[in-house]
Amino acid sequence: MRSLLSSIGIPGLILILVIALIIFGPSKLPEIGRAFGNTLKEFKKATNDLISHDKEENTNSEEKNKLVALEKSEKTGN
Repeated sequence: MRSLLSSIGIPGLILILVIALIIFGPSKLPEIGRAFGNTLKEFKKATNDLISHDKEENTNSEEKNKLVALEKSEKTGN
């Protein structure tokens, strides 16, 4: 998202805002902005949840592998 905004630049962003103002009118722009902001917030939250869930699974898998290795070493040591 950041690379898209940096490639558009300030003049492009102003042009997009002017076109949105013409199409939707001044009364709808705050509502559209809030909806867009909420959408981005939900997307970011879902992405962070997936990342944390993946990290949790990796941690659990590593702990399970360590336990299995420990059990094997105890069996071969006895």
